[in-house]
Amino acid sequence: MSTPRPRPPARRALRRLPLNAAAALTVVVCLFPVYWMVTTAFKPSTDIQTYDPRLVPGAWTFEHFRKAVGADGFALFWRNSLLVTLSAVLLALLVALGAAYAVARMRWRGRRQFMLAVFVAQMAPWESLIIPVYIISRDTGMLDRLPTLTLIYFMITLPFTVVVLRGFIAGIPPELEEAAQVDGCTRATAFRKVAFPLLAPGLMATSLFGFITAWNEFTYANFLIIKQQDSRTLPVWLSSFQSTFGTDWGATMAASTLFALPALIIFLALQRHVTAGLASGGVKG
Repeated sequence: MSTPRPRPPARRALRRLPLNAAAALTVVVCLFPVYWMVTTAFKPSTDIQTYDPRLVPGAWTFEHFRKAVGADGFALFWRNSLLVTLSAVLLALLVALGAAYAVARMRWRGRRQFMLAVFVAQMAPWESLIIPVYIISRDTGMLDRLPTLTLIYFMITLPFTVVVLRGFIAGIPPELEEAAQVDGCTRATAFRKVAFPLLAPGLMATSLFGFITAWNEFTYANFLIIKQQDSRTLPVWLSSFQSTFGTDWGATMAASTLFALPALIIFLALQRHVTAGLASGGVKG
């Protein structure tokens, strides 16, 4: 029986050409708005308002960045966003880790119904809950407080965190923990010393998702922080460059560029772990 001939490299490249072209087009479409935002932040105001836009700025300026950094409340709102985002992500990781372990390793009545409820919560549009959340926050005296935003962002990111970590824990052979228990470790100690170090990619993936979700959230921050302006976050601060006289597009694009930097830096630093975590959490368990 003859073995099939390998295809020539030129033919393989030709067959992949439509896929490569589609991938390149997707990248261009997704990155062009980001490119336009960054280049607009460096353009002089006269070039931004022109009727003949240029893909490459003819002149460069840092004036818009100086205006954005020097705006009222920049440092304060930056601190608020960082505090609320990190608190919500850490709280979601702690709670989801226990819930995911219980679902993946233990057998108890209602386990499937619990995961179904988690999936339903993940699919629910959180914007539809803004009215009941506002009423509850008003009646309990929790308006204009950063802990309120922290709890809301925690609830938003928790379902996804449980789903991904559950799949990732299920992908770790339970025999590893059982061997540690035979050596004298308790179940908690075996998980902490054996399974937990293997969860790093899953933790990276879920924490990045939670960080981006909480960092970019605008609706709840805008509706629940009304009187206490010092409790606002960066997404709401971006709207301060709009006035009755129009929008300062240069300062808005510069502020948006600064706003996007933390999430971009974290993603680039954790990219390899995030890809592995999403793949493992999505196909195992």
